[in-house]
Amino acid sequence: MRILSGLQPSGRLHLGNYFGMMQPALQLQHEGDAFYFIADYHSLTSLHDPALLRQHSRDLALDFLACGLDPEKATFFRQSDVPEVCELSWLLSTVTPMGLLERCHSYKDKVARGIEASHGLFAYPVLMAADILIYDSQVVPVGKDQKQHVEVTRDIAKTVNHLYGEILKIPEPRIKESTAVVPGTDGQKMSKSYGNILAIFEEEKALKKKVMSIQTDSTSVEEAKDPDNSLIVSLYRLVASPEDVQKMEDQFRAGGIGYGEFKKRLFEAIWQKFEEPRKRRAELAADPAHVEQVLRAGADRARTVARATLDRVRHAMGLGA
Repeated sequence: MRILSGLQPSGRLHLGNYFGMMQPALQLQHEGDAFYFIADYHSLTSLHDPALLRQHSRDLALDFLACGLDPEKATFFRQSDVPEVCELSWLLSTVTPMGLLERCHSYKDKVARGIEASHGLFAYPVLMAADILIYDSQVVPVGKDQKQHVEVTRDIAKTVNHLYGEILKIPEPRIKESTAVVPGTDGQKMSKSYGNILAIFEEEKALKKKVMSIQTDSTSVEEAKDPDNSLIVSLYRLVASPEDVQKMEDQFRAGGIGYGEFKKRLFEAIWQKFEEPRKRRAELAADPAHVEQVLRAGADRARTVARATLDRVRHAMGLGA
């Protein structure tokens, strides 16, 4: 089973990124032939600072490896190290109806948030389709909000197969139904664009300050509190043991402990959960040549697969000798 997933290099890894995409991806590397890429081509639709893009890409590579990605089990690479995907994107675009792209909600959402309406942003789903199809991907794990992208990919692949024969594999989305939305410090979905993130590899004092800034209501120390409507408890459930979570929930209901004490406990749980990844990340950061070697080796394998798919499509479409 070939599994494909990608993550844009958009800044510091936070709890929402980790529990929404990274942790499920790390689990899937043990279930099949996993291809994971750093989506730097996609980032160009909104990030135009070359130095920052390179830095974000290096950081994401460190984050993935530090959190448990095994290069012996998963093929890990930068998207831009496989330029064949751009040619396939063009070939797919020649059979992609405009109406299909005009119905994509991600384009409308991003324009509504102030991102410039470029051709790259509009054609984003075609490049995503090329990402999926070029590696003969069979399973694409996505959240509900990204299911449409896989559906677009399936439509494009079916059109190509109808016109040129059965040359592309039709992928299936694996919807992460159980993945909860991770709340940020203000109660909204944790997102860099909202400025409400808890970064996993933040410096200790800075992370503690962010945790202590989590919004709470005016309930007094003595009063009972509702754990089911608490940002503190919601985040604690992600990083603490079931026993510790139960203890906090009971103490919420009993009253007598203030929010400040619960926030300190949350910080300690986050800090402890990522203690080993922090150590591993520091080791990796001290050996950039090793990280680059991992990405290059991954790209070599990915290009071998991509080249075979592209040659098959080019021949079927009448390109080349």
